[in-house]
Amino acid sequence: MSIEEQLDPLNSTRPEFSRRGFVSIGAAAAVVAGGGATASAQTDGFGKPHPPIVAEDDPAIVVSRPRLTPKAGSPIGSYAATPRAVTARTPGVVVIQHVWGIDAQIRDVVRRYAKMGFIAIAPALYDRLNAPSGDGATDFTKFLPFMQQMNTQGFVTTDVLAAHDWIPAQARDASLGITGFCMGGSIVLQQIIDSKAFVAASMFYGNVRPGSDPKQPAKPSDFDFTSRITTALLGSFGARDTSISPDDVRTMFSRLTAPHAVKIYDEAGHGFFDDTRDSYVPSAAADAWARTLAWFRNILA
Repeated sequence: MSIEEQLDPLNSTRPEFSRRGFVSIGAAAAVVAGGGATASAQTDGFGKPHPPIVAEDDPAIVVSRPRLTPKAGSPIGSYAATPRAVTARTPGVVVIQHVWGIDAQIRDVVRRYAKMGFIAIAPALYDRLNAPSGDGATDFTKFLPFMQQMNTQGFVTTDVLAAHDWIPAQARDASLGITGFCMGGSIVLQQIIDSKAFVAASMFYGNVRPGSDPKQPAKPSDFDFTSRITTALLGSFGARDTSISPDDVRTMFSRLTAPHAVKIYDEAGHGFFDDTRDSYVPSAAADAWARTLAWFRNILA
C-alpha cells in the first residue's frame, strides 16, 4: 500500500491497514485532515496552539456562525462549516464541544468535517453563560462552573436539537450524525438514549455511566440504559484515562444491542484528540479520526 493510500482515512478499515502500520506513520506524520493532508507532530507544533489544519478561508468550504433558536431557552450561537458544493443528500454532523467550549480546536474540527464533505455545526452550549474563550486555555477547572451551570439550566438537549434541525435546512435529505469530546462525548451518549434523532454517533472519552458516580464501583444496573439506544455508536477512549475506567467502557459497549465498535488506545489518556494541548497523542488521534470518518461515511452516505 502506498503512503498516499495509508494516509487516506477511508483505508482505515482495510485488513492490510494494521494498527502497527498506522502507528508507525503517525510517529512521523499525524493524519490531521482528510485527503492526505498531514503535519509533523514534532516540527509543526502540535500539542500546543498552532495554525489551523483547515483554514477559515479554505476555498473548498464555507464557514458561518448561525444563530440557533432552540425550543427552550434563549437563542444561542454556533459555529458551522459546509462544503462549497452541497446537495440535498450531503450528510451532516453535529459536533459537541469539550469543556473548553467552542475553542480553536473545535472550530478546526468543524472545518475538517466540511473539508471531508460533511455539513458540520457546533452549538455554543455556554453561550448564555458569558464563559471566557477556551482558545489557548490550559486550566480546565476555570470552565467547570460553566459546565455545571449549563447542566443546571437544562437546555442541552434542546440546544443540540436546534443544531440538528439546522442541517436539513441546508440539505433536506441529509442523514445526521453526532460526535463529541470529553464533556461532549458524555453529551453524545445522553442524546442517543431513547432518541432516533441521529443515525450514527461517535463519542470520544466521554462518561459511559450517565446517572451514576464513575468513582464508585460499577453495578450491572448502571448499564441498563444501553438497551434503549438504537443509534450506531463508535467509541474512542484512552487506556491511561484516569477519569473513565476502561473496564466500564468495555462493559458499556458489550451491553449495546445497536451497531457499535470501540477502541481503547494503550498509548493514550484523556483528551488525546486535542492537538492544541499537551494531552495530544498523535497515533491515537490519527487512528480515531480515520475510524470516525469511515464510520460516518459508511452509515450516513
